[in-house]
Amino acid sequence: MTTLTDSRLANLGARAIHAGLETYRTRFQTITAQAKENFERADWLRIRANALERLELYRLVVDEVEATVTDLLAERVQQKLVWASMKAVYSGLIANHDDWELAETFYNSITRRIFDTVGVDPQIEFVSTDFETPPTQAERPVYRVYGPATALSQLVEEVILAYDWQTPFASLHGDAQQAGQELADTLREIGALRLVERLEMAEHPFFRGMAAYLVGRLFSGSHTIPFVLALLNTDQGLKVDKLILDEAGCSIIFSFARAYFHVMVTRPYDLVQFLRGIMPRKRVAELYISLGFNKHGKTELYRDILHHMAGSNEQFQLARGQRGMVMLVFDMPNYDLVFKIIKDNFDRPKRVTRQEVLNKYEMVFKHDRAGRLIDAQLFEHLEFAQRRFGEDLLAELLANAGKTVRLVEESVIINHVYVERRVIPLDIYVEAAHEADAEAAVIDYGQAIKDLAATNIFPGDMLLKNFGVTRHGRIVFYDYDELTDLLSCRFRKMPAAAYYEDELSDQPWFGVAENDIFPEEFPHFIGLTGNLREAFLRHHADLFDPTYWQEMQNRTRRGELIHIFPYGK
Repeated sequence: MTTLTDSRLANLGARAIHAGLETYRTRFQTITAQAKENFERADWLRIRANALERLELYRLVVDEVEATVTDLLAERVQQKLVWASMKAVYSGLIANHDDWELAETFYNSITRRIFDTVGVDPQIEFVSTDFETPPTQAERPVYRVYGPATALSQLVEEVILAYDWQTPFASLHGDAQQAGQELADTLREIGALRLVERLEMAEHPFFRGMAAYLVGRLFSGSHTIPFVLALLNTDQGLKVDKLILDEAGCSIIFSFARAYFHVMVTRPYDLVQFLRGIMPRKRVAELYISLGFNKHGKTELYRDILHHMAGSNEQFQLARGQRGMVMLVFDMPNYDLVFKIIKDNFDRPKRVTRQEVLNKYEMVFKHDRAGRLIDAQLFEHLEFAQRRFGEDLLAELLANAGKTVRLVEESVIINHVYVERRVIPLDIYVEAAHEADAEAAVIDYGQAIKDLAATNIFPGDMLLKNFGVTRHGRIVFYDYDELTDLLSCRFRKMPAAAYYEDELSDQPWFGVAENDIFPEEFPHFIGLTGNLREAFLRHHADLFDPTYWQEMQNRTRRGELIHIFPYGK
């Protein structure tokens, strides 16, 4: 058998990875392309199945490519000179791709599987992109242009019809009239011209769950205004359910606590840049993730971390809030991300295992997060300079997470860490906030628990410290070690005590199985007092009744799907 030269082997290896990329792209687009028809047919179960299929696709393809490349390279599979040549060949293969940035990340996924690289290695992976400017020219913009227009309702109707819906609207003219009036009112309130000089709308709808979104931006005088139409498919036909005309409302729709959109796009870079024109405070990473390109989003997030550290001498510090029993959490003072590491040993009374915690995070990744579960990005083998850690934090990491964190010369190596958006712990927020804001947060806290229940999630530990407040004032949940599916729980009413002495005992006077849950005890865990407790009870007293939870379980068993709106009604 003829032995291949290193250069020939590099060529074959690069082409094998490129073939895997093509497989992934084709299957990703095929799944995504089904979203519009599924929405029009109100096939919600198929939408959910497609969402899960697409989430699992990347890992499946990378597994296949890793096996192919390992077999192809054989004893040279970890020769870096071969991989450096492969990278050069591969870079040429993707130079004509409209999604070159995703292609680079795909290559990195293979190299990191093969090498378990600590930190980054620019010789064999794309640390920064090989292309300073997009290597291809767009054939057309990722948006359509309308205007100028003064007949606003007519403009709205024209925009909606351009998407070629196969299901009729219940009252398109009426919806357009209402949206046009809302737009006119907004333009008047901000002092803009009633004239829409230019309206740019993303070429394809954004689908998620039981809704579709038409996303754009309009220009009137000196004003640039987000313009998003939320559509539902009802028994009467399609309808415009909401018009969103502010950055905050758009940001919530594209939240890091929601499932990923299904939207057709050939040039993700251009679409992300377009979306940044609507939501300039959103990270590039978050926008890629929201579009379903979560692996490249993680690449961009890592670059964002490096960029922040390059421009700052900040040290990592323990995140504020009560110390976790399962996780060590740290951050930087002026950076809105937190880093979460699983401790070697969990504090009592926690009984979960490390693997169970890993499974919970995987469960959240695949689940409909309903705007209430923070999306966590898993990083492996991160390397930071030791000077970035204060002595106290480093000592705690080494003492309590020594299986994950190690010190090598002047570097801190972290084998496994989750990175999330930082939020204000709810227990801290309600203590410092004005009464009205604290009350609103407490009410939304109860709604967050209900939204999770509607998606077959029981948070387990409902202490305020396990929930957080986003910059938009929304309540999210971030402590996943006791999170479970609702149907596995047995909600019970506490049996009456036979004797008065039983009620005084610190032990239950009745049998309790592992999954038994007694909602009557929730007030003790929630710990609200005074006006905040009264506000919670006015809106969510049913959470203390087993009947509420049992009915939610019944709705889930019946296959009922409950739409969680990412905007106010």
